[in-house]
Amino acid sequence: MALRSPKLRFAAAAGLGALSRPIRVAPSPLAALAAPRRRRRRSSSPSPERSGSELSTAPATAGGAPGAGGDGAEAPEWKKLSAKRFGIKDSMIPDEAWNVLHRLRSRGYDVYLVGGCVRDLIMKKTPKDFDIITTADLRQVKDTFSGSAVIIGRRFPICHVYENNSIIEVSSFNTYARGLTSNRIYTPKSPHCSKNDYIRWKNCQGRDFTINGLMFNPYAEKIYDYFGGIEDIKKAKVRTVIPAGTSFQEDCARILRAIRIAARLQFNFPKETAYHVRTLACSVARLDKGRILMEINYMLAYGSAEASIRLLWRFGLLEYLLPFQAAYFSSTHFKRKDKGTNMLLVLFSKLDNFLAPNRPCHNSLW
Repeated sequence: MALRSPKLRFAAAAGLGALSRPIRVAPSPLAALAAPRRRRRRSSSPSPERSGSELSTAPATAGGAPGAGGDGAEAPEWKKLSAKRFGIKDSMIPDEAWNVLHRLRSRGYDVYLVGGCVRDLIMKKTPKDFDIITTADLRQVKDTFSGSAVIIGRRFPICHVYENNSIIEVSSFNTYARGLTSNRIYTPKSPHCSKNDYIRWKNCQGRDFTINGLMFNPYAEKIYDYFGGIEDIKKAKVRTVIPAGTSFQEDCARILRAIRIAARLQFNFPKETAYHVRTLACSVARLDKGRILMEINYMLAYGSAEASIRLLWRFGLLEYLLPFQAAYFSSTHFKRKDKGTNMLLVLFSKLDNFLAPNRPCHNSLW
Protein backbone atom coordinates (compact mmCIF):
# COMPACT_ATOMS: atom_id res chain seq x y z
CA MET A 1 0.00 0.00 0.00
CA ALA A 2 2.08 2.93 -1.26
CA LEU A 3 2.02 6.43 0.23
CA ARG A 4 1.07 9.19 -2.18
CA SER A 5 2.34 12.15 -0.18
CA PRO A 6 6.07 12.89 -0.85
CA LYS A 7 6.35 14.34 2.66
CA LEU A 8 4.93 11.17 4.18
CA ARG A 9 7.17 8.95 2.06
CA PHE A 10 10.17 10.89 3.29
CA ALA A 11 9.02 10.53 6.91
CA ALA A 12 8.49 6.79 6.48
CA ALA A 13 11.93 6.34 4.92
CA ALA A 14 13.55 8.30 7.71
CA GLY A 15 11.70 6.24 10.30
CA LEU A 16 12.77 2.91 8.82
CA GLY A 17 16.41 3.72 9.42
CA ALA A 18 15.93 5.05 12.90
CA LEU A 19 15.73 1.71 14.66
CA SER A 20 18.78 -0.29 15.59
CA ARG A 21 17.81 -1.86 18.87
CA PRO A 22 15.03 -4.29 19.74
CA ILE A 23 12.08 -3.31 21.86
CA ARG A 24 12.89 -3.91 25.51
CA VAL A 25 9.97 -4.96 27.63
CA ALA A 26 10.39 -6.45 31.06
CA PRO A 27 9.78 -10.19 30.67
CA SER A 28 6.81 -11.64 32.45
CA PRO A 29 7.85 -14.54 34.73
CA LEU A 30 6.66 -18.05 34.02
CA ALA A 31 4.11 -19.59 36.28
CA ALA A 32 5.38 -21.76 39.09
CA LEU A 33 7.14 -24.80 37.74
CA ALA A 34 5.49 -27.20 40.13
CA ALA A 35 1.99 -28.51 40.52
CA PRO A 36 0.25 -31.23 42.54
CA ARG A 37 -0.23 -34.59 40.91
CA ARG A 38 -3.44 -34.61 38.91
CA ARG A 39 -5.91 -37.21 37.84
CA ARG A 40 -5.69 -37.98 34.15
CA ARG A 41 -8.86 -37.84 32.12
CA ARG A 42 -9.88 -41.29 31.08
CA SER A 43 -9.92 -42.35 27.49
CA SER A 44 -11.24 -45.48 25.88
CA SER A 45 -8.19 -45.65 23.60
CA PRO A 46 -5.06 -47.58 24.60
CA SER A 47 -2.24 -45.72 26.31
CA PRO A 48 0.83 -44.95 24.16
CA GLU A 49 3.09 -46.67 26.66
CA ARG A 50 1.20 -49.94 26.17
CA SER A 51 0.58 -49.66 22.45
CA GLY A 52 4.11 -48.53 21.63
CA SER A 53 2.79 -45.93 19.19
CA GLU A 54 4.08 -42.84 21.01
CA LEU A 55 6.74 -40.98 19.02
CA SER A 56 9.39 -40.95 21.75
CA THR A 57 12.42 -43.14 22.26
CA ALA A 58 15.19 -40.59 22.87
CA PRO A 59 16.42 -39.61 26.36
CA ALA A 60 14.82 -36.69 28.20
CA THR A 61 17.47 -34.22 27.06
CA ALA A 62 19.58 -34.78 23.97
CA GLY A 63 22.26 -32.39 22.79
CA GLY A 64 23.56 -31.95 19.29
CA ALA A 65 20.22 -31.25 17.64
CA PRO A 66 20.58 -30.55 13.93
CA GLY A 67 20.20 -27.04 12.65
CA ALA A 68 20.30 -23.75 14.50
CA GLY A 69 17.61 -21.36 15.55
CA GLY A 70 17.21 -17.80 14.36
CA ASP A 71 19.45 -14.86 15.31
CA GLY A 72 22.62 -16.88 14.83
CA ALA A 73 22.10 -18.87 18.03
CA GLU A 74 23.64 -22.28 18.50
CA ALA A 75 21.32 -25.25 18.21
CA PRO A 76 19.48 -25.57 21.54
CA GLU A 77 19.23 -28.79 23.45
CA TRP A 78 16.28 -31.00 22.70
CA LYS A 79 14.10 -31.09 25.78
CA LYS A 80 11.25 -33.30 26.88
CA LEU A 81 9.61 -31.86 29.96
CA SER A 82 6.79 -33.01 32.18
CA ALA A 83 3.65 -30.92 31.82
CA LYS A 84 3.29 -31.14 35.60
CA ARG A 85 6.21 -28.74 35.96
CA PHE A 86 4.03 -26.03 34.45
CA GLY A 87 0.85 -26.92 36.28
CA ILE A 88 -0.98 -27.94 33.10
CA LYS A 89 -4.21 -29.76 33.94
CA ASP A 90 -6.67 -31.73 31.85
CA SER A 91 -9.38 -29.20 32.69
CA MET A 92 -7.39 -26.51 30.84
CA ILE A 93 -8.12 -28.35 27.57
CA PRO A 94 -11.75 -27.98 26.41
CA ASP A 95 -13.99 -30.98 25.75
CA GLU A 96 -14.08 -30.22 22.02
CA ALA A 97 -10.31 -30.64 21.74
CA TRP A 98 -10.39 -33.77 23.90
CA ASN A 99 -13.06 -35.30 21.64
CA VAL A 100 -10.87 -34.83 18.57
CA LEU A 101 -7.79 -36.15 20.37
CA HIS A 102 -9.63 -39.23 21.66
CA ARG A 103 -11.19 -40.19 18.33
CA LEU A 104 -7.93 -39.93 16.38
CA ARG A 105 -6.02 -41.79 19.06
CA SER A 106 -8.64 -44.55 19.23
CA ARG A 107 -7.83 -45.28 15.57
CA GLY A 108 -4.16 -45.77 16.39
CA TYR A 109 -2.82 -42.35 15.37
CA ASP A 110 -0.44 -40.32 17.51
CA VAL A 111 -1.78 -36.90 18.46
CA TYR A 112 -0.27 -33.74 19.93
CA LEU A 113 -1.37 -30.24 20.78
CA VAL A 114 0.91 -27.84 18.97
CA GLY A 115 1.71 -24.16 18.53
CA GLY A 116 0.32 -21.17 20.38
CA CYS A 117 -2.03 -23.18 22.58
CA VAL A 118 0.94 -24.98 24.17
CA ARG A 119 2.69 -21.65 24.70
CA ASP A 120 -0.41 -20.19 26.36
CA LEU A 121 -0.90 -23.23 28.60
CA ILE A 122 2.69 -22.90 29.81
CA MET A 123 2.11 -19.19 30.49
CA LYS A 124 -1.15 -19.88 32.36
CA LYS A 125 -3.15 -18.06 29.70
CA THR A 126 -6.41 -19.26 28.15
CA PRO A 127 -5.70 -20.28 24.53
CA LYS A 128 -8.08 -18.75 22.02
CA ASP A 129 -7.96 -21.96 19.99
CA PHE A 130 -6.42 -25.42 20.09
CA ASP A 131 -4.44 -26.88 17.19
CA ILE A 132 -3.72 -30.59 16.85
CA ILE A 133 -1.14 -32.44 14.78
CA THR A 134 -1.39 -36.15 14.05
CA THR A 135 0.34 -38.99 12.24
CA ALA A 136 -2.85 -39.52 10.24
CA ASP A 137 -2.95 -37.88 6.84
CA LEU A 138 -5.69 -35.34 6.18
CA ARG A 139 -7.89 -37.78 4.27
CA GLN A 140 -7.79 -40.14 7.23
CA VAL A 141 -8.69 -37.26 9.55
CA LYS A 142 -11.64 -36.35 7.34
CA ASP A 143 -12.81 -39.98 7.26
CA THR A 144 -12.58 -40.15 11.05
CA PHE A 145 -14.95 -37.19 11.37
CA SER A 146 -17.12 -37.85 8.33
CA GLY A 147 -19.66 -35.09 7.84
CA SER A 148 -18.06 -32.75 10.37
CA ALA A 149 -14.64 -32.12 8.84
CA VAL A 150 -13.39 -30.27 5.78
CA ILE A 151 -9.91 -29.88 4.29
CA ILE A 152 -8.99 -26.26 3.55
CA GLY A 153 -5.94 -24.36 2.31
CA ARG A 154 -3.76 -24.76 -0.76
CA ARG A 155 -0.35 -23.59 0.44
CA PHE A 156 -0.57 -25.50 3.72
CA PRO A 157 -3.65 -27.74 3.82
CA ILE A 158 -5.26 -28.43 7.19
CA CYS A 159 -8.49 -30.04 8.33
CA HIS A 160 -11.20 -28.11 10.17
CA VAL A 161 -13.10 -30.38 12.53
CA TYR A 162 -16.40 -28.96 13.80
CA GLU A 163 -17.20 -29.86 17.40
CA ASN A 164 -20.10 -28.24 19.30
CA ASN A 165 -19.92 -24.89 17.49
CA SER A 166 -16.12 -24.88 17.80
CA ILE A 167 -13.50 -25.41 15.11
CA ILE A 168 -10.45 -27.53 15.92
CA GLU A 169 -7.63 -27.24 13.39
CA VAL A 170 -5.92 -30.54 12.66
CA SER A 171 -2.71 -30.77 10.64
CA SER A 172 -0.69 -33.79 9.60
CA PHE A 173 2.98 -34.67 9.93
CA ASN A 174 2.70 -35.75 6.29
CA THR A 175 1.81 -32.26 5.03
CA TYR A 176 4.41 -29.62 4.19
CA ALA A 177 3.91 -26.01 3.16
CA ARG A 178 4.47 -25.35 -0.52
CA GLY A 179 7.16 -22.91 -1.55
CA LEU A 180 9.20 -22.99 1.67
CA THR A 181 12.97 -23.34 1.42
CA SER A 182 13.82 -24.21 5.02
CA ASN A 183 13.98 -27.94 4.26
CA ARG A 184 16.89 -27.26 1.89
CA ILE A 185 18.86 -25.16 4.37
CA TYR A 186 19.49 -27.37 7.35
CA THR A 187 21.15 -30.71 7.89
CA PRO A 188 18.18 -33.06 7.97
CA LYS A 189 19.12 -35.46 10.73
CA SER A 190 21.46 -35.88 13.67
CA PRO A 191 22.96 -39.34 14.24
CA HIS A 192 22.01 -39.00 17.92
CA CYS A 193 18.25 -38.63 17.50
CA SER A 194 15.56 -41.25 17.04
CA LYS A 195 13.39 -41.45 13.95
CA ASN A 196 10.37 -40.23 15.89
CA ASP A 197 12.24 -37.28 17.39
CA TYR A 198 13.37 -36.37 13.91
CA ILE A 199 9.76 -36.36 12.66
CA ARG A 200 8.71 -33.98 15.42
CA TRP A 201 11.81 -31.82 15.01
CA LYS A 202 11.32 -31.49 11.25
CA ASN A 203 7.75 -30.31 11.72
CA CYS A 204 8.75 -27.78 14.37
CA GLN A 205 11.48 -26.43 12.08
CA GLY A 206 8.79 -25.33 9.64
CA ARG A 207 7.00 -23.18 12.23
CA ASP A 208 7.33 -19.43 12.54
CA PHE A 209 8.66 -18.76 16.06
CA THR A 210 10.34 -20.86 18.72
CA ILE A 211 7.58 -20.12 21.23
CA ASN A 212 5.10 -21.60 18.73
CA GLY A 213 7.32 -24.60 17.98
CA LEU A 214 6.27 -26.60 21.04
CA MET A 215 4.41 -29.93 21.04
CA PHE A 216 2.42 -31.37 23.93
CA ASN A 217 1.28 -34.97 24.30
CA PRO A 218 -1.53 -34.72 26.88
CA TYR A 219 -1.64 -38.50 27.35
CA ALA A 220 2.07 -38.94 28.11
CA GLU A 221 2.06 -35.51 29.81
CA LYS A 222 5.19 -34.49 27.89
CA ILE A 223 6.14 -31.21 26.26
CA TYR A 224 8.64 -31.41 23.40
CA ASP A 225 10.89 -28.39 22.86
CA TYR A 226 13.45 -28.68 20.04
CA PHE A 227 14.27 -25.01 19.41
CA GLY A 228 14.45 -23.37 22.83
CA GLY A 229 10.87 -22.15 22.90
CA ILE A 230 10.44 -22.47 26.66
CA GLU A 231 13.65 -20.53 27.26
CA ASP A 232 12.39 -17.77 24.95
CA ILE A 233 9.11 -17.69 26.88
CA LYS A 234 11.12 -17.16 30.06
CA LYS A 235 13.10 -14.37 28.37
CA ALA A 236 9.95 -12.88 26.77
CA LYS A 237 11.43 -13.08 23.25
CA VAL A 238 9.80 -13.55 19.85
CA ARG A 239 12.53 -15.41 17.95
CA THR A 240 12.24 -17.09 14.56
CA VAL A 241 12.97 -20.81 14.33
CA ILE A 242 15.21 -20.38 11.29
CA PRO A 243 17.23 -17.21 10.54
CA ALA A 244 14.87 -14.24 10.57
CA GLY A 245 15.72 -12.96 7.09
CA THR A 246 15.01 -16.35 5.52
CA SER A 247 11.86 -16.85 7.58
CA PHE A 248 10.32 -13.49 6.64
CA GLN A 249 11.26 -13.83 2.98
CA GLU A 250 9.56 -17.23 2.88
CA ASP A 251 6.37 -15.79 4.37
CA CYS A 252 6.15 -12.04 4.93
CA ALA A 253 2.93 -12.53 6.93
CA ARG A 254 5.21 -13.77 9.71
CA ILE A 255 6.30 -10.15 10.17
CA LEU A 256 2.75 -9.20 11.09
CA ARG A 257 2.39 -12.24 13.34
CA ALA A 258 5.61 -11.24 15.10
CA ILE A 259 4.15 -7.80 15.81
CA ARG A 260 0.86 -9.30 16.99
CA ILE A 261 2.51 -11.79 19.36
CA ALA A 262 4.94 -9.22 20.76
CA ALA A 263 2.11 -6.74 21.39
CA ARG A 264 -0.28 -9.24 22.93
CA LEU A 265 2.27 -10.96 25.18
CA GLN A 266 4.42 -7.85 25.80
CA PHE A 267 7.45 -9.69 24.43
CA ASN A 268 10.47 -8.15 22.71
CA PHE A 269 12.48 -9.02 19.59
CA PRO A 270 16.08 -10.25 19.57
CA LYS A 271 18.42 -8.02 17.61
CA GLU A 272 18.40 -9.94 14.32
CA THR A 273 14.63 -10.42 14.34
CA ALA A 274 14.09 -6.70 14.98
CA TYR A 275 16.48 -5.81 12.15
CA HIS A 276 14.65 -7.94 9.59
CA VAL A 277 11.19 -6.85 10.75
CA ARG A 278 12.29 -3.30 10.01
CA THR A 279 14.20 -3.84 6.76
CA LEU A 280 11.60 -6.18 5.23
CA ALA A 281 8.60 -4.11 6.33
CA CYS A 282 7.79 -3.10 2.75
CA SER A 283 7.26 -6.75 1.78
CA VAL A 284 3.91 -6.86 3.59
CA ALA A 285 2.48 -4.67 0.81
CA ARG A 286 2.53 -7.80 -1.39
CA LEU A 287 -0.02 -9.55 0.81
CA ASP A 288 -3.60 -9.92 -0.33
CA LYS A 289 -5.84 -7.16 1.02
CA GLY A 290 -8.08 -9.72 2.70
CA ARG A 291 -5.10 -11.20 4.51
CA ILE A 292 -3.95 -7.74 5.64
CA LEU A 293 -7.44 -6.97 6.96
CA MET A 294 -7.49 -10.25 8.88
CA GLU A 295 -4.06 -9.61 10.42
CA ILE A 296 -4.99 -6.07 11.46
CA ASN A 297 -8.17 -7.36 13.08
CA TYR A 298 -6.08 -9.88 15.02
CA MET A 299 -3.63 -7.17 16.09
CA LEU A 300 -6.26 -4.76 17.31
CA ALA A 301 -8.20 -7.44 19.18
CA TYR A 302 -7.91 -8.83 22.68
CA GLY A 303 -6.77 -5.62 24.33
CA SER A 304 -3.52 -5.11 22.40
CA ALA A 305 -4.49 -2.37 19.93
CA GLU A 306 -2.36 0.42 21.42
CA ALA A 307 0.71 -1.81 21.76
CA SER A 308 0.25 -3.05 18.18
CA ILE A 309 -0.03 0.48 16.75
CA ARG A 310 3.13 1.52 18.60
CA LEU A 311 5.08 -1.44 17.21
CA LEU A 312 3.74 -0.95 13.69
CA TRP A 313 4.85 2.69 13.80
CA ARG A 314 8.20 1.93 15.37
CA PHE A 315 9.14 -0.65 12.74
CA GLY A 316 7.86 1.25 9.70
CA LEU A 317 4.86 -0.99 9.01
CA LEU A 318 2.05 1.44 9.77
CA GLU A 319 2.56 3.27 6.46
CA TYR A 320 1.67 0.12 4.52
CA LEU A 321 -1.24 -1.01 6.68
CA LEU A 322 -2.93 2.13 8.01
CA PRO A 323 -1.56 5.09 6.01
CA PHE A 324 -3.97 7.67 7.44
CA GLN A 325 -2.91 6.82 10.99
CA ALA A 326 0.72 6.94 9.88
CA ALA A 327 0.12 10.37 8.34
CA TYR A 328 -1.24 11.60 11.67
CA PHE A 329 1.89 10.42 13.49
CA SER A 330 4.08 12.14 10.90
CA SER A 331 2.12 15.40 11.01
CA THR A 332 2.42 15.53 14.81
CA HIS A 333 6.16 14.70 14.65
CA PHE A 334 5.65 11.62 16.82
CA LYS A 335 9.00 9.83 16.99
CA ARG A 336 9.33 6.15 16.22
CA LYS A 337 10.59 5.30 19.71
CA ASP A 338 8.43 7.83 21.52
CA LYS A 339 7.01 6.34 24.73
CA GLY A 340 4.58 9.22 25.15
CA THR A 341 1.05 9.34 23.85
CA ASN A 342 -1.18 11.33 21.54
CA MET A 343 -4.85 11.53 20.65
CA LEU A 344 -4.77 8.49 18.35
CA LEU A 345 -3.03 6.28 20.91
CA VAL A 346 -5.50 7.38 23.58
CA LEU A 347 -8.35 6.28 21.31
CA PHE A 348 -6.77 2.86 20.79
CA SER A 349 -6.15 2.61 24.53
CA LYS A 350 -9.87 3.19 25.10
CA LEU A 351 -10.56 0.48 22.53
CA ASP A 352 -8.37 -1.89 24.54
CA ASN A 353 -10.35 -1.16 27.69
CA PHE A 354 -13.56 -1.84 25.81
CA LEU A 355 -12.38 -5.16 24.36
CA ALA A 356 -10.18 -6.52 27.12
CA PRO A 357 -9.47 -9.13 28.14
CA ASN A 358 -10.44 -11.59 25.41
CA ARG A 359 -12.91 -10.07 22.99
CA PRO A 360 -12.23 -9.86 19.26
CA CYS A 361 -12.31 -6.63 17.32
CA HIS A 362 -14.34 -5.76 14.22
CA ASN A 363 -12.86 -3.39 11.66
CA SER A 364 -15.83 -1.02 12.05
CA LEU A 365 -14.25 0.07 15.34
CA TRP A 366 -11.14 1.39 13.66
